Amino acid sequence: MQVDLIVHSAQQLLTLSGGPQRGDQLGNLELIQNGSVAVLDEKLIAVGPTQAIQGSHTANLEIDATGCVVMPGFVDPHTHIVWTGDRAAEFEQRIAGATYMEIMAAGGGIMSTVRQTRKASVTQMVKETHNRAWRMISNGTTTAEAKTGYGLEFTTEIKMLQAIFQLNKWGPLELIPTFLAAHAIPEEYTDHSLAYTELISNEMLPALLDWWMEHHPSQKLPFVDVFCENGAFDLEESRIILTKAKNLGFPLKIHADEFDGLGGTGLAVELGATSADHLVETPAEDIAALGRSNTVAVALPCTPFGLAEAKYTPAKHILSAGGILALASDLNPGTAWCENMQFVIALACRYLRLTPAQGISAATINAAAAIGLDDRVGSLEVGKQADMIILDIPDYRHLGYRFGTNLVSTVIKKGKIIFERSGKREKWT
Repeated sequence: MQVDLIVHSAQQLLTLSGGPQRGDQLGNLELIQNGSVAVLDEKLIAVGPTQAIQGSHTANLEIDATGCVVMPGFVDPHTHIVWTGDRAAEFEQRIAGATYMEIMAAGGGIMSTVRQTRKASVTQMVKETHNRAWRMISNGTTTAEAKTGYGLEFTTEIKMLQAIFQLNKWGPLELIPTFLAAHAIPEEYTDHSLAYTELISNEMLPALLDWWMEHHPSQKLPFVDVFCENGAFDLEESRIILTKAKNLGFPLKIHADEFDGLGGTGLAVELGATSADHLVETPAEDIAALGRSNTVAVALPCTPFGLAEAKYTPAKHILSAGGILALASDLNPGTAWCENMQFVIALACRYLRLTPAQGISAATINAAAAIGLDDRVGSLEVGKQADMIILDIPDYRHLGYRFGTNLVSTVIKKGKIIFERSGKREKWT
């Protein structure tokens, strides 16, 4: 059979087949030695041993992956990739001893980026974000969630969505949008968080639905997210926003338990949210609830690392409860300016005590489940989108073991080579 592309002779082909992995099943790589895949019309049509694939298919292009690991492209299910400006000065403040919440209370933090982003045009947002997107691609991420949340008023939130759509049109990084007007309480609503909550629920969300159906009626509705935390939205305010979003048909996410266990994870399970993210101070009863649900627990180890905090997501407890654990970068200008999921895996191995195999599963098939795309990306299975990376390593365990070096030599998105590196030469296509 004639196909578009064959990648063959991989030392290890990690297929991650079989769907999201719960509890002690995390880390099932479904590895094929001397493996190969065949691609036709952007999708995988054959996966198996090289001899079998080459014996039954011929290709317009073949890639020899001898001595390398081939695996699904990374899926990053929690990013704040669209913003303008930076917060380098706040990094110095934190080093000097100021806490994240102290900086936020003094008008810095998220509001600092809000002020910069509100002034920016869609063109400026796209320009600054495009560079971050390419760095994500070059480090092996092929699909990522992208949040709004640096507008905190409807016009800028929509501008951020427009930027996300423009970036998707340019490609090649595939972005899945999330509406996060409930990221912080804007300065104009200081001491009036309930009024801002009602504004989001009663005006912004219905207006978002109308805008979406006018401009993007054929696409799935975006996720709606809330930052449930002291100093942001309390549990009841989070419930009001997410319940209204659910009633309008939006899929749900939540930032929960980053600094305090307010019950946000339990709320996510109760409302059937696709994911609950951060989960550092999650109460035991909420971890148990996660284990009984299909809500994905998304750990963001770059965030406590970026804040020099000692506590990380209790991954072992979540897995013992039978939960679905994913990893994400939390790419953002304040606490985690990191475009590299390889480094996320390295942190997860050290501070969440995941094995490299568990980290890979959490950054691919489970991460895809955290954005509702596990039927399309996150594994190398027949019928799925041909998103894969070739790593210049002989064994998958080098992911996690090594850090600070880009191990990716080739990135393939929808069956097309979009990044290649050979020695000191880099080629962008």
